[in-house]
Amino acid sequence: MEGSTNLRILITGAAGFLGQKLTRALCGNAAKSAPTELVLWDHLPVQAPPEWAGPVRLVQGDLLQPENLQAAFAQGLDVVFHLAAVVSAQAEAEFDLGLRVNLDGTRTLLEACRGLQAPPVFVTTSSVAAFGGDVPVPVPDDQAPTPRSTYGTTKVIGELLVNDFSRKGFIDGRVLRLPTITVRPGKPNKAASSFASGIIREPLNGDRSNCPIAENTPLWLMSPRRAVDALVRAAGIPASVLGDDRVITLPGLTATPAEMVGALERIAGAETAGRVTWRRDPAIEAIVSTWPGAFQAVRARELGFEADASIDEIVRAYMEDDL
Repeated sequence: MEGSTNLRILITGAAGFLGQKLTRALCGNAAKSAPTELVLWDHLPVQAPPEWAGPVRLVQGDLLQPENLQAAFAQGLDVVFHLAAVVSAQAEAEFDLGLRVNLDGTRTLLEACRGLQAPPVFVTTSSVAAFGGDVPVPVPDDQAPTPRSTYGTTKVIGELLVNDFSRKGFIDGRVLRLPTITVRPGKPNKAASSFASGIIREPLNGDRSNCPIAENTPLWLMSPRRAVDALVRAAGIPASVLGDDRVITLPGLTATPAEMVGALERIAGAETAGRVTWRRDPAIEAIVSTWPGAFQAVRARELGFEADASIDEIVRAYMEDDL
């Protein structure tokens, strides 16, 4: 998006933590990305950042409601960041809701983009949950997806749809397979990976937090800083560089819960780290244990995407940005 002008940018899931951080990043980088209008959409109330003085449209409600689609798409769109989703454990527990939002919602949004006069850049997120079971670790870029959860399955279907809509020329799509994003600010959510933020965030806030999986389980991690940088970078990559395959597995950092708490102790002290408890939850482990703990991410690195340098860097980034 660098150097572009007269952009209309839609962000779905704009009230979520990643949607809010992306919105602020776009507003703060307005000299380069120059969004002339932001369209912020969520099922929850959403507001533009106070520092944003440009035009903004706020849309609240369901992705599948025609009046909401009309409100979001009425003036045309140049870039769409589709972040709205039902998270992993919730999609597993509420099967119909997971399909409705993650699958039907994504297809509805893609169809609306198809009706635009010119194909918009369409950036959406997938997940390490696209893989599970017996796969080589680190996972190579050309590994076929093998989801072992409803959430992972809906994300893989979304990947295929974005590839096909791009092939047909309806959109200029990019899908980012995100590592587990930590540390998320705010309260715990219904993601199976929520503990990966909780075991850092809650102790720093003076509260206890439980780790529901084995302390030596490898996790593929990325900070919100890197995730937002990746979303902005993805929107600016020329279509000719991406070719037919619009799915990019992002680089991350492998760390176990024990290593994460070790970083917490180094940075914040033993008393803070001692607020983490270790009671395993079979339902959470059943989901998280299927996720590979490392990926090669060669293509992403060649495209300029970067991983965090260390788990200490991730913890410090949270303390600087959100604590």
